[in-house]
Amino acid sequence: MKVVSVNLNGMANAVERGFVDWLITTDADVVCVQNLRAKEYQLPSVCLDVPGFEAFFADAEADDFGGVGIYCRQMPKAIIRGLGFPQCDIEGRFIQADFEMFSVGSFLFPYADDEDSQNAKFAFMEQFQSHLKKTRRKRRDFIFCGTTHIAHRTIDLGNWAQHQRESGFLPEERAWMDQVLGPIQFVDAFRKLNKQELQHTWWPFDEAQRFGTRIDYQLITPNLAPYVDSVRIITEPRFSPHCMLEIEYGLE
Repeated sequence: MKVVSVNLNGMANAVERGFVDWLITTDADVVCVQNLRAKEYQLPSVCLDVPGFEAFFADAEADDFGGVGIYCRQMPKAIIRGLGFPQCDIEGRFIQADFEMFSVGSFLFPYADDEDSQNAKFAFMEQFQSHLKKTRRKRRDFIFCGTTHIAHRTIDLGNWAQHQRESGFLPEERAWMDQVLGPIQFVDAFRKLNKQELQHTWWPFDEAQRFGTRIDYQLITPNLAPYVDSVRIITEPRFSPHCMLEIEYGLE
């Protein structure tokens, strides 16, 4: 099973750059998308009726803001929108598709550029971590795909020494990742196989990759770790400053 995740930074811009054309031709089984910046009814019809896929979305209440989605080859048993707390549900930050033996979720953390937005990000992180703890008590496995806006380690951020007091690489944010990938026992699927430097998922179109960062993840429950067969950051085509993250699992 091949799962691809990508932050589109606006569905309209992504469509202009060829996202739907790519979607029609990909062999991925599940494609998780984030930051659509449009409600489902505002999306072009080509985004809703893609041959071979079932499409599901969770909208933000505000216009031109947030929004996540999942494209699935197989019809899920259930779709869950939101996590039960307003910051997530009102802002369209989570959707989950339940299959027979596992679930795939698409999530979007808040972006922070000042003290107020950073505090909002911290609040979301706390609630999301509580949800991750709850999932560990369930008798199924999970693949959570999306953007945390957090680089976990120095290897994940270009010029990291210059960014130690900036959002996305704060000690509190990195400690949060330590908890998720430590005591809570989720696994960073990409780092299961790839330990190299310059494996960045985000950098501006006019910047070199060495100035980028890895802030997009597939976080998986530990039972799935042995099934990670291959990992890849797709640098071309690019539909936004975020690259696609592709993980292939030895699952049906």
